[in-house]
Amino acid sequence: MKKMRKDVFNELVQKTLLPDLQISSEYSYDPVIVEASPSNWTCIGVGNYAAVFEHKDYEEWVVKVYSREPELVKKEVWVYEKLGVHPSYSELIHYEQNYLILKKLKGITLYEAVHRGIRIPEQVIKDVNEALDYARMRGLNPYDIHGKNVMMNHNRGYVVDISDFYKTGIDRKWRDLVKAYYKIYMPFFYKYNIHIPYFVLNAVRRGYRIYRKIKRKDILM
Repeated sequence: MKKMRKDVFNELVQKTLLPDLQISSEYSYDPVIVEASPSNWTCIGVGNYAAVFEHKDYEEWVVKVYSREPELVKKEVWVYEKLGVHPSYSELIHYEQNYLILKKLKGITLYEAVHRGIRIPEQVIKDVNEALDYARMRGLNPYDIHGKNVMMNHNRGYVVDISDFYKTGIDRKWRDLVKAYYKIYMPFFYKYNIHIPYFVLNAVRRGYRIYRKIKRKDILM
């Protein structure tokens, strides 16, 4: 029965989502832009390569549609297969040339939680740290983990996007976020339940990106 339901959902994706979907990507370092999407489908997230959609009649699954570089779908499939099953990650249900069907992770991103002034418990950070250690034990390299692709639900942490876990090298985003959590967030934002406007969060994100570029240049010099 579940397989039949999955097949029906996949057919729904191909017939009602993809034909009328328009996604553009101007810069590789900025999120894609969903210019048009059909009714009954809602965009619930965007990244630098893809957008994620849900259908009102299928709450357990989401569709991740790549706007460019569809060869990255194969790499993400490889990551999911290597990762296996873990409670802090989604699961791969099905895939085609330019999209994946994934188990939906419910909750709110840490980015959105800071914006709304919703407290982020320490257990969320611990769960994500454990999940990333698990990925390393599976031979993967947790990469590009930040506040927009980590979620929390009922005080537990979840990793939403693992598409870059195939990459090599060292990525410090999560490590730096954890430091900021303990040194800045816990003593000030958590304690006083402060709401942070989007323009401030976006400015911090851009500033961090510039800071990291400068640090990389210093290391090379």
